[in-house]
Amino acid sequence: MTATTRLKLQARLYCGKEIAMGPGKADLLEAIDREGSISGAGRAMGMSYRRAWLLVDAMNRCWNAPLIEAVPGGGRERGARVTPVGQAVLARFRALQARMAMLEGSEEYAALADALRDAPLPAKADHEQD
Repeated sequence: MTATTRLKLQARLYCGKEIAMGPGKADLLEAIDREGSISGAGRAMGMSYRRAWLLVDAMNRCWNAPLIEAVPGGGRERGARVTPVGQAVLARFRALQARMAMLEGSEEYAALADALRDAPLPAKADHEQD
């Protein structure tokens, strides 16, 4: 097993105990921008509308302004769009991910990867733990 498969850096931004932004939510924002709807984005990502809507709701509750605006109704303007704030958050999150990816060749990354086991040791039985 290579160091890159054992050690994976992943950015997650928290708002309290809620994940305000992570790789999956960033992917969902991009899909909403591309598809123009929450349901279309969910389908494109292989998730239910309910799951996609719950993720959108969590993002909108965690930031100072909504990242996604839904436009109900039956006209041409219906669907969802990523707000300017959502676009800015997405761009900065992707930039953060890119900077983290650059760490893969660093001394710190290599040292952590070398110290990491290929698999965890078996858990101790309850009576063996102090």
